[in-house]
Amino acid sequence: MQSKALAPEYQGALTKMSVNASLTDVLAEGERHLRAAELSGSQQEVARTGLAVAEAHRRLGHVQDADRAWKASYRAARSAEDTGAMAWALWSGGTLARQRGALRLAFRLLGLAAELGKKGGDVVARGYSLAGLAETGRIQGDYRTVAVLHEQLLAEARARGEARHTVWALEGIAQIHRNTGQFDTALEMFEEAAQLAGNADDRRGRAWALRGMADIISVRDNAPERALALLSEAELTCREMNLSSALAYNHKMRANVLYRAGRYEEARQVYQEALGEFSAMTEPRGEALARLGLAKSLARLGRDPAETAAELDGLRVTLDRIGLLNARDMVDKAYAELGVSPAGDTVTEEEGRR
Repeated sequence: MQSKALAPEYQGALTKMSVNASLTDVLAEGERHLRAAELSGSQQEVARTGLAVAEAHRRLGHVQDADRAWKASYRAARSAEDTGAMAWALWSGGTLARQRGALRLAFRLLGLAAELGKKGGDVVARGYSLAGLAETGRIQGDYRTVAVLHEQLLAEARARGEARHTVWALEGIAQIHRNTGQFDTALEMFEEAAQLAGNADDRRGRAWALRGMADIISVRDNAPERALALLSEAELTCREMNLSSALAYNHKMRANVLYRAGRYEEARQVYQEALGEFSAMTEPRGEALARLGLAKSLARLGRDPAETAAELDGLRVTLDRIGLLNARDMVDKAYAELGVSPAGDTVTEEEGRR
């Protein structure tokens, strides 16, 4: 039996905040309670309320503020000798590192968080940290390594009746199936995730599931209007909850759908919008993917092939630096799709600094 979705990252005085609360509201409440905790001298409460502040900043795209907040939460937790709170702070830091494209740091912080969660007996912190490791590996494109972990986490979440975590795991496995060409299975899992999220009142999880469904319907069924309608529904949630990152990825997917439908000028405009959103929140993965879509759209609109090749060359360097194996493959396929060849030998990052 699945429960209603909860937000375990909202702790201390914020435990009653809804998973669907606007992030600006979460930030305001978190900062208010954080000030009160600091005045009270309770380092444990500083750590717990500081976590919500860190997560609100991260999801709003306030990278520097999020970085300061999770570190402050960790220091307070360590001072209070609260192992569970230390695990949660490291989970937040690892998630932020992944968002910033620092995948090695993400693996390290999330691994430490999982260890502390186990040591402190915080099953949820451990589960979220393992999920973070699985998602980092999936984003990197290392499907073989993380597929089993995704399945394990799905089974654990179902057994505990944790709706939000079950939705996350379903979406992660669905994305692996989508990226390996198993569209029917992927769509079934995204649909299950959307239904479960709806039943559990997990609006964020449902918005991501709708995005996944739109992707499959666009690719498999060549039904752009159905796909765009799903994305419009998800966008409403993103805007109402101020989900900056989810909104940017929603726009990038909208552009993907338009591009596949041959509506290249519309796609160009939306890719440009998404690129600006990703750049504003310093999210290099999304920025690189939007740049790729923009380059492809411009090529279809008559851009000089040499300029397209140079753009793709630069993206290969960027994606190699981040370590995104699947996205790098997408760039390599773009050369053939657009009928261009690499402009020259791709320089390494070190050579580029000389």
